[in-house]
Amino acid sequence: MKGFLKRLSPFAPDNSGVVSALFELGGLIAICDAGGCTGNVCGFDEPRWFTMRSAVFSTGMRDMDAILGRDHLLVNKIVSAQASVKAPFIVLVGTPVPAVIATDFKALRRMTEKRSGVPALTIESTGVNYYDKGASKAYEMLFDTFAIDTLPVEQDAVGIIGATPLDFSTCNAGKYLSGSVEGRGIVYGMGAGLDEVKRASANRMNLVVSPSGIAAAKLLEKRFGTPWKMDVPWFPEELLALLPPLAGKRVLIIHQHIAACALREKLLACHAADVSVGTFFMTEKSLLQSQDFSFKEVDDPAIAVREFNADVVIADRNFKKVLSGFNGEFIDFPHFAVSGRVLEEQ
Repeated sequence: MKGFLKRLSPFAPDNSGVVSALFELGGLIAICDAGGCTGNVCGFDEPRWFTMRSAVFSTGMRDMDAILGRDHLLVNKIVSAQASVKAPFIVLVGTPVPAVIATDFKALRRMTEKRSGVPALTIESTGVNYYDKGASKAYEMLFDTFAIDTLPVEQDAVGIIGATPLDFSTCNAGKYLSGSVEGRGIVYGMGAGLDEVKRASANRMNLVVSPSGIAAAKLLEKRFGTPWKMDVPWFPEELLALLPPLAGKRVLIIHQHIAACALREKLLACHAADVSVGTFFMTEKSLLQSQDFSFKEVDDPAIAVREFNADVVIADRNFKKVLSGFNGEFIDFPHFAVSGRVLEEQ
């Protein structure tokens, strides 16, 4: 079956990416499902669920309510929950059921805002795309809704967009990334909350650390003229320690695209012979090189290893399952969206 990753565990879907991007911002996150998708998001795709409070709810959709379009019942539940938790905004997150029955999210947004009196964001995720596409929609709508005031630029303020545990495999990614930039690193959704989002126009620049942050950075550049660039200023020390011995070797990195490309630059600085990047997720054209790969099928990583003649593969260890015939060195680089594994705390 084309596109069926039968030797890999399922990657985190787009609705999980939406929740991960917005988890720490204080809003009421209403996942439009019967309960199963919410269980997967909170139980498998969001490690902060076990250590941090966030108002994530299932709307508890029932078959006939969904089929007959009883939207008022859905809105009643959401408004009641918002009144209980006093959230400053509401997010309605799509799942496969509303995608299949073509739920009118724009209408739901208008109804919810009118009844609740607070802003409502509707993210039409489907549960079919990967996490990064959902996070991208969430970041873009978040800044489009709340970053509307033009403020004086603060020269020490650096916005960091695109950091989630799904990308960086640690709940402390915000702390690590913030401490790795020159100036005051403001990591949206991992340490920085809604008030910082509203002050985004004050940033001297924005740093995009995963492809899911690109659309939001472009929006802020268009609205306020804020320059932005792509890079990842922090990697686990255990991984960095393994790079110098790779001098003279051909290395394939499999991860989210911006992290993989930033690690490529570090490897080339350590005199690796050549470095290729491959990913199953979103890519940025300006970072692509001729030897890079965009994966679609389960056998694509093994094909890339052979075509690139790689001596070393740096990837989440889940990818070992699909690297048939590879006898070179494998270095583990956890990717939570792929394996659900977190890094050892540093």
